[in-house]
Amino acid sequence: MSLLRFVARRLILTIPMLLGITLVMFAMYNIVQPDPLVMIVGERALDKEEVVQAAIQKWGLDRPKWEQYLSYLGNYMRGDLGVSFLTRRPVLDDLRTFMPATIELAVSSLTFAIVLGIPLGILAGLRYGGALDQSMWTVSLLNASLPPFWTGLLFLYLFYYLAGIAPGPGRLDPRLAAPTTITGLLTVDSLLTGNWPTFLSALHHLVLPTLILGGFTLALVWRVTRAAIVEEIRREYIRTARSKGMRERRVVIRHALRNVLLPLITILGLAFAGLMSGAVMTESVFEWAGIGQYLVHAAASLDYPAIQGGTLMIALIYMLVNLFVDILYGLLDPRVRFG
Repeated sequence: MSLLRFVARRLILTIPMLLGITLVMFAMYNIVQPDPLVMIVGERALDKEEVVQAAIQKWGLDRPKWEQYLSYLGNYMRGDLGVSFLTRRPVLDDLRTFMPATIELAVSSLTFAIVLGIPLGILAGLRYGGALDQSMWTVSLLNASLPPFWTGLLFLYLFYYLAGIAPGPGRLDPRLAAPTTITGLLTVDSLLTGNWPTFLSALHHLVLPTLILGGFTLALVWRVTRAAIVEEIRREYIRTARSKGMRERRVVIRHALRNVLLPLITILGLAFAGLMSGAVMTESVFEWAGIGQYLVHAAASLDYPAIQGGTLMIALIYMLVNLFVDILYGLLDPRVRFG
């Protein structure tokens, strides 16, 4: 199977998945939510017949459920995610506003995890059972057992309140103005506009939440890399390469690491999708104006259009990341395309 056909097949498979997601969301919306008129017109206006009838006709609440679903699906296909009850703005505009903050935090956290996790995993795998391996296992288990919100509060208490070396919650020092919006990423926009004080402040505020989120992902990347290296260095082709006098560094990088990439890509893809879907607790603790914090406020105020739009966006992120991972699999291992 050619790579083009492989990609086309994966794209076609995403269509029924997306339809299934919208159907489940529509069903849950009708099962879980209270009377939608309460959310639309408010409790005080429920006694006004003309207001209630206008709302019913506008939102199509008098139509059969299957018609409501088709209308709901058609709106989504046009990019209309509805209007937020809380902000009174289109949900799509809200998501565009809050998404850059989540992207900035997700990219920095994943970069931190990759830069440290892969080299430490390789070293621990090569020195299986050694001091580095044992100490990293301890740190990994400790990190996995601590909830992010507790770790975030602890870091703020230690480094912001006591030591005073870290900034408080937020994305930027309140005394500084945000740079001109180009991408929505404060670090990138401040660099593009040459605003160095804003860049340093945005980078400073990014450190603690990156350590919290990146630390958890780092432990995951380290464990997968270590386990794969331990398995690969025991294989026959590695012993053959060593017996030919090949340098250990070349054996690891050119041979062992290439076979580690497949399981590592899967973990990194899922980790990035999870980070992009909004780290709810971390964003709440650090007052990070991203998708996670937006959905927390939407859930607290029963803002169903925002909840549905955010849920659909998260589902799309996971689908796109899985599609990208599948394509990388096909590129790295032709057996996947012919399987």
